[in-house]
Amino acid sequence: SLTEAQVARRVRAYIDEIVPFFNILMYYEVGYEASRILLNLFYKVTVEQSDPESMKRLPKESIVVYLFNHRSNADYVLAGYALAGHVTISYAVGEWARVFPLEYLFKSFGAYFIRRRYREPLYHTVLERYVQLITRNGVTQGIFPEGGLTRDGKLRPPKLGLLDYILGVARDPGFGERIYLVPVAINYDRVLEDRNLLRELAAGEGAPRRGRLRTMASIANYVFWGAGRVVTRTWKRYGRAAVTIGVPIPVRDWLSARDREGRTVLDLPRDERLARVQSLADGAMEQIGQLIPVTPVPLACAALQSFPSEFVSRAALLGRMAEMRDALTEVNARVVRADRDIGEVFDRAYLMLRMRKVIVRTGEGYLVLPRGRELISYYANSIAHLLGEYAEAVRARDSLRPDRLIDP
Repeated sequence: SLTEAQVARRVRAYIDEIVPFFNILMYYEVGYEASRILLNLFYKVTVEQSDPESMKRLPKESIVVYLFNHRSNADYVLAGYALAGHVTISYAVGEWARVFPLEYLFKSFGAYFIRRRYREPLYHTVLERYVQLITRNGVTQGIFPEGGLTRDGKLRPPKLGLLDYILGVARDPGFGERIYLVPVAINYDRVLEDRNLLRELAAGEGAPRRGRLRTMASIANYVFWGAGRVVTRTWKRYGRAAVTIGVPIPVRDWLSARDREGRTVLDLPRDERLARVQSLADGAMEQIGQLIPVTPVPLACAALQSFPSEFVSRAALLGRMAEMRDALTEVNARVVRADRDIGEVFDRAYLMLRMRKVIVRTGEGYLVLPRGRELISYYANSIAHLLGEYAEAVRARDSLRPDRLIDP
């Protein structure tokens, strides 16, 4: 057991680790400009609100929590950039960023750090108190309920810790009706870490892990050749990065619902309360799933994956993409530039897929290369749940299974 002095020292250490030092000049002058330059170097950014008036209708005293799906570490930059004209956001950031200079930058941008999979009760007490403190003070927060990056492209089940801490503030009179959850969906034509994520997925199924030196060498090689292409003006952007902002979800109805004994959610024992929090989080993730933007590469990959062979004729592929796009628009999916000719949409996707050595043009169609099927599955998985009658065919050819995973 610890002495009182030891506990106090440990609490101070946790506070120093968690609590940021927000700098408005760093956020808007440095952070915004840096994110604008970097994002526009890598992507063409699309930001859409499903109902622009819904955010304007929120009461001024609202406590807003943005919930994001998590595809890339670039999500922090993309989401902050997308919302910079409306609000400053305090993000919950994993311990991966606790290295110089990222730690200083994130803290100056108002982000607070959390240790995932760290079970020490005192740490979680300190974290809970901090999260509830900023919630009571109306700080707008951004959290990633999945608790980590998707490795296979699919949405992951939500974790409940931070959301449960935030909802706990509703025990104080007058706070429950002020809390709103805003679902935000993110998708890319290229996730910068996609091959590394696939390797991690394979390693989780027993495949050999890639050594740190090899990983660092790969990153250094990418940076070197990327810098060379920028200098020689041969750099090509990686397609679209798209964000869709959903309609705020008021939590007051969820909080006020009573069980047969007349108890509200916050009056329930912890296990029962977390089951209700799980239901709320699942509903929010379902809304995020419905908002996922459909960019050209995921659409092309879903179409490719719906065919049983490795070779697909151009006519058949464009026909399937058009059918899928029609099905997506019928269910109000967020298809980026749905007004474009389907041939033009595929040609934009093909530039990326050819560069990544995923498919190659041969004769009157396209051939999936040996190392390309995993990436096709990864990007198709991001929109498969939206595809209705085509979803089963796409999932049937999902190559991200233990018996099919390879180290690219």
